[in-house]
Amino acid sequence: MTLRDIFKAFRSWPLIAGIAVAVLVAAALWAVIAFLRPLPPRLVTMATGPEGGAYYEVGKRYRELFAQEGIELRLLPTAGTLENLARLRDPRSKVEVGFLQVGITSQKESPGVESLGTVFYEPLWFFYRSEYRGTGLEGLRGRKISIGPVGSQTRALTLELLARNGMDQDFARLLSLAPQAAADQLLSNGIDAALMITSWDAPAVRRLLADKNIELASFPRTDAYVALYPFLNKVIVPAGVGDLAKNRPPSETVLFALKACLVVRQDLHPAIQYLVLEAAEKIHSGPGIFHKAGQFPAAESIDLPLSDEARQFYKSGKPFFQRHLPFWLAALMDRLLILLIPVAGVIYPLLRFLPALYGWGIRRRIFRLCGELRFLEKDLESRRGGESLGDLTARLDRLEERANRLRVPVFYTSMLYTLRMHITLVRERLKRLG
Repeated sequence: MTLRDIFKAFRSWPLIAGIAVAVLVAAALWAVIAFLRPLPPRLVTMATGPEGGAYYEVGKRYRELFAQEGIELRLLPTAGTLENLARLRDPRSKVEVGFLQVGITSQKESPGVESLGTVFYEPLWFFYRSEYRGTGLEGLRGRKISIGPVGSQTRALTLELLARNGMDQDFARLLSLAPQAAADQLLSNGIDAALMITSWDAPAVRRLLADKNIELASFPRTDAYVALYPFLNKVIVPAGVGDLAKNRPPSETVLFALKACLVVRQDLHPAIQYLVLEAAEKIHSGPGIFHKAGQFPAAESIDLPLSDEARQFYKSGKPFFQRHLPFWLAALMDRLLILLIPVAGVIYPLLRFLPALYGWGIRRRIFRLCGELRFLEKDLESRRGGESLGDLTARLDRLEERANRLRVPVFYTSMLYTLRMHITLVRERLKRLG
């Protein structure tokens, strides 16, 4: 490799460095954009339970709060909590949020599903017609009893408890009715008893509690059930809570209850998860007959782990932007922040590198002229006596003109003065030889 080749390679280094920096910045931006979470969806689907049930009625309140933020919450009626879980497990169902009762799954069984915490109690209500009062469970042998739709936790738990007490499915005519349909049938004497897992606020429960022809059974040995099934909780229905004037129910009733939890798909947008949690706080934080104010929503991960957003929400509330900005603006700012952090990580060292790159460019321009002057001197040394030096003089004139036009910062003027001094020395040498 000749000296001229080395000089050309040296001259190209700033250009190569600039291209490398540009490629690095472009790659960083591409990576951020490729992995950047999009803006929240404008349509979210929530799996509830049967229409008229507690989950569906609560879902309506969530739908109203979502609408205030410009998001449509579509309520999908289902047979119950087991169907809700199946739909949440299946990404093709498009269900992203749902209600579940605890005790039906685990993290291993549902790896793509996470919890946002528990939101209220759901007792197992056992209503029967008053003519069977005092007969006990044996009095209902062979009778029509609704134990909830196929796919509901009511049905699954009832069958489990019957088996635990040594009774098979032939004990009675077991029907698959939703709470609202079971209440209608029980009030019209179409069936003899009904079991349903639902909240105190469910319309079916309120209707049955207030009717004088319907009795609410008190479960014996509830402590034993709670010991055998840790996901159960013992609750008490006070006498007269259904209708004080008629004293319905006429006596204090002991039930066991499950907790309902809000569950989401693991890939649900974080902003939507915070919106669900904020709505849950508004809807469920008040007092109820089974819980005190502020008890729900609760950071409980009984079956499934809490999502990262839920842990953050229970620890310190909503993110900064969502506390101070409208929902969509907060989501946009959150997205921009995710973009700016890595970009700043690339730009900051780049800004520190730019002065050095600029200095390199200035020195390169001076060194290039110095190199050309050096080549001219070598050509001069190779000339034989008597040869014309006019071409070298012309080259030197052009080089001196370029040096005079060169504008550099004060820090580099000494290098430029040195170059000009060498040009003067070469010119004097040309005059002596010419």
